[in-house]
Amino acid sequence: MRMVSSDRLGPPDDYAIVERPLPEPEEGQLLIRVEAVSLGYADVLAAAGGYQVTPPLPFVPGTEASGIVVASGPNVRGPVVRDKVVVSRFGGCLADHVLAAEREVSPMPASMSFEQAASYRSNYATALHALKDRAKIQEGETLLVLGAAGGVGTAAVQIGRRLGARVIAGASSEAKRRFALDQGAHQILDYGVEKWRAQLKELTDGKGVGVVFDPVGGGLFEQAFRSLAWGGRHVVIGFVAGPIPRLPANLPLLKGAALLGADIRQFYLKEAEAAAANDRQIRSWCDEGLQPPVGRLFDFSDFRAAMTAASSGTSLGKVVIRVGPH
Repeated sequence: MRMVSSDRLGPPDDYAIVERPLPEPEEGQLLIRVEAVSLGYADVLAAAGGYQVTPPLPFVPGTEASGIVVASGPNVRGPVVRDKVVVSRFGGCLADHVLAAEREVSPMPASMSFEQAASYRSNYATALHALKDRAKIQEGETLLVLGAAGGVGTAAVQIGRRLGARVIAGASSEAKRRFALDQGAHQILDYGVEKWRAQLKELTDGKGVGVVFDPVGGGLFEQAFRSLAWGGRHVVIGFVAGPIPRLPANLPLLKGAALLGADIRQFYLKEAEAAAANDRQIRSWCDEGLQPPVGRLFDFSDFRAAMTAASSGTSLGKVVIRVGPH
């Protein structure tokens, strides 16, 4: 089997395609022939050693893939050989085969292509957890999504709308804002201009926003928090824009507002039943027509370019690598 691997954490140039023996699944394991892998900012951050959890070495990037079951170990009660599935795990997916525990594997939505299925689960799960469980967004509230054209931002736009929010999509280019409108945003915000808060105030009739969904951080962080309405909630997803920002402690006090975090990895570990219920809701929406847009497509041999694109914030949707024959 071929996999992208490195003996040290670092930039894309530290990684190479290597050959390894095809493993045999043991008890509770499945061997999946990978058709597509998606990469987000967090995947490249983990590969570089900058993620909050340091992965073991040698490291194979990629936390989400789609493919077909080709072998099954003893006592597997779920997917069977030839089933189309989605794999979600901390690393190991950027390969032409992946050995996964049954709990890391779920059925692939029938309505999706392999490319779509490889890029939806973690983003949709993060968006639903952040908006429903953490922010407890209410129907009719105004939701500001920062980085609205990225993978998780797009998921927040789509799911925010399904939860009944009025969605304002913030993005730094006209192409990204048009893309966010295509995904269901009601209004758009250009936060690349100097006085974008005045623009946001006008969009909300001076009331501010109820919820901020923030995978960006950086210089937008404090300004977005200051744009909350009374009782608003600012949910932190990540820090694509760079160093972790700080917030003056008086701002939550003055606004009666809350700063919240949404860590999907820990949510699955510590609240497994709630996470499973969210997965069922997402699958139901997918059956009803919820579709993730596929971002930039790369061949397996171009994995370094794909990693660079995933870390740059330029892709519309999540970066996807085609692994299987097409």
